[in-house]
Amino acid sequence: MRVAHILRKYNPAEWGGTETAIERLFDGLQPSVTPVIYCPRLKQNGNGTPSPAIWRDPLAERGYEIRRFRACVPVWGISKQTRGQMVSVGGNLFSFELLRDLWREREVSVIHSHALGRLGGIGLTVAKRRNLPFVVTIHGGYLDLPETLRRQMHEPSYGGLEWGKAFGAVFNSRRVVPEADAILTCNEREAALLREKFPHKRVQVQPHGVPMSVFEKDHRAAARETFPKITGKKLILIVGRVDPVKNQGWVAERAPAILMKHPDAVVVLAGACTDAEYGSALEARIRELGLHDKVLTPGGFPPGDPVLIGLMQQASVVVLPSISETFGLVILEAWSAGAPVISSRTSGASALIRHGENGWLFDLQNPQGFHDALDCVLTQPEIARVATERGRELARAKYDTRVLAGQVKQLYEELVEERK
Repeated sequence: MRVAHILRKYNPAEWGGTETAIERLFDGLQPSVTPVIYCPRLKQNGNGTPSPAIWRDPLAERGYEIRRFRACVPVWGISKQTRGQMVSVGGNLFSFELLRDLWREREVSVIHSHALGRLGGIGLTVAKRRNLPFVVTIHGGYLDLPETLRRQMHEPSYGGLEWGKAFGAVFNSRRVVPEADAILTCNEREAALLREKFPHKRVQVQPHGVPMSVFEKDHRAAARETFPKITGKKLILIVGRVDPVKNQGWVAERAPAILMKHPDAVVVLAGACTDAEYGSALEARIRELGLHDKVLTPGGFPPGDPVLIGLMQQASVVVLPSISETFGLVILEAWSAGAPVISSRTSGASALIRHGENGWLFDLQNPQGFHDALDCVLTQPEIARVATERGRELARAKYDTRVLAGQVKQLYEELVEERK
């Protein structure tokens, strides 16, 4: 079975949770399902190489077909920086080439979009015309969003004249979820809201998986060699793209109080920057607070990098201060690596963490709850160890990559049979 997957962006140099989830899904579907990956072209330098330079392409290395199409930000009158930012985060792009290439794709059984908006609408349109099942996966939230993020989605602040609205209407950009044959989400709350809004739709909870074996080999030495400052320290690790939604600045503001109470601690913010303005402001604030020796910002890591795995294994605690997190794959990875987890009380984290049992939850509006949890983890290692082991057992029992991918394969088969 060949399945065409539409990605809103794919740049290995900005690898994140969505890319990891997709990679593991593809690996789990092998060998019975062959993915054909459609994603926007990377910006090219004058010599024809991708810009920014990428490390390596894990999906290409596995032999997956990757078909890049020319896409554009359909807005006149915005700055080059704003345009680049929208492309970086997979903004509401448009592409005539995707329409043409999907139409020409032969022997495809299902079109599966990991993008909403115009790209997803193109996938839906082609699927309808070709009488193919159409599946959409919601990665970043659709109904289960904080009000501030919901307003940003419906009232963008970048300005300019958005000429893509007309094409969005033609290609069903607002009908991607309502008209999909199946809707996948990793979030139980999102699924409940979708079922309430679309009672006749097939909505399936599809958690992200984690390959436990990847985290079993000890890579701590590689992490210490790369970052000597973490040796002998209590490592507070935040993993995620540098972006306002991931909210690293919230922890940076509390770092002086943390380091005053735990002078042997060091904070590492590991992740590619997908919002240049936010990243610059974060770096400036760290310098302003005099924390450049105690708060490290190494940037992103190649997928599956042993150094990143080693950082997780070395970590005294992994912190997720996100404003919104529909799943929280980093939580499963931290547990698999043997690290305790403290997370903001998002719907994704709340579905995985039982407060005080396998991890700790806090409210962003109540910093004291965060400090109490952090003090508990850093000063009571036995409590932290027990909680981490409980988390590891949960990851092993319910989030095995191949078992979860098998559920998607079964869905494809059912949709194809129903369409026949």
